[in-house]
Amino acid sequence: MTGGELLVASAVDVLVGDPHWLPHPVRVMGRCITWVDHGIRGICRNAVSLRIAGIGLAAGLPMTTFLITSVILEEAEGVTGWLGTALSIGLASTTLAARDLWDHVHAVDASLQAGELPAARRAVAMIVGRDTDGLSESEVARATVETVAESTADGVVAPLFYLAIGGAPLALAYKAINTLDSMIGHHDERHIDFGWASARLDDAANWIPARLTAMLLIVGAGLMTSQWSSVRRGWRVFRRDGGKHPSPNSGRPEAAMAGVLGVRLGGTNLYDGVPHDRPILGQEGREAGPDDIAPAAKVMAMASALGVFLAVGIRWLL
Repeated sequence: MTGGELLVASAVDVLVGDPHWLPHPVRVMGRCITWVDHGIRGICRNAVSLRIAGIGLAAGLPMTTFLITSVILEEAEGVTGWLGTALSIGLASTTLAARDLWDHVHAVDASLQAGELPAARRAVAMIVGRDTDGLSESEVARATVETVAESTADGVVAPLFYLAIGGAPLALAYKAINTLDSMIGHHDERHIDFGWASARLDDAANWIPARLTAMLLIVGAGLMTSQWSSVRRGWRVFRRDGGKHPSPNSGRPEAAMAGVLGVRLGGTNLYDGVPHDRPILGQEGREAGPDDIAPAAKVMAMASALGVFLAVGIRWLL
């Protein structure tokens, strides 16, 4: 993939997003994971066999995705150059989620600004995994800001990173890893063994992108506001609080976002009615509110643009 193709793929994502009437590779991956998750229960009946099967799935799906994508692009290139280029751009654009994230976040923001809390809860439920029915206005805002930060990493910067170093095949392999983690990489009774390898692989795949995202969010906030105090605050909170999160990666962009906005993130979330406590990121900040959602989205957009230019620059240098 050339730098120009990557730039066009990013533009396609911004302009078109993810039309639900088009087939999407991630939805295909999701169906495969669901099929294996259900089918494996009749074969593997103890923790050891489930963990072995989970390792096989965690390794097999990304590798298969990479190989199939590589073959498709090679065959298309063999037919005619423009077909290979078009497929490369189209497949690359499916790995990016900047437009979808922007649209979902603004749906939450619009509902809160209109004073429609039930609608805001329904909108935020589309982008978070926690229980949303009883969230207050501030909790909806906090959930949204946290998701903006985390999703900038795994929905934008990480795919750009893998597009830059390996093109659409590697970026789609990353999406397979990310989809595995989101579907089975949980600590619940059903998936604690079967999803163990998927969760560990996702941690490894996101290690560099998560920290790169934090840097881009901090720099993006500085460019957007021209206030270097937000850059210093973002850097301080990132360095101090980024490692407090149970995830080795999620806390980094969330801490950076908490710092640049001057808000507190983290706290108690409910998952299936069970409370889970998360460390506070940016303890000295104020409580997040509806007016923080739009600035968070703008910081995300700026960081994403910086990520695109960085990725294109890498492709031009390689």
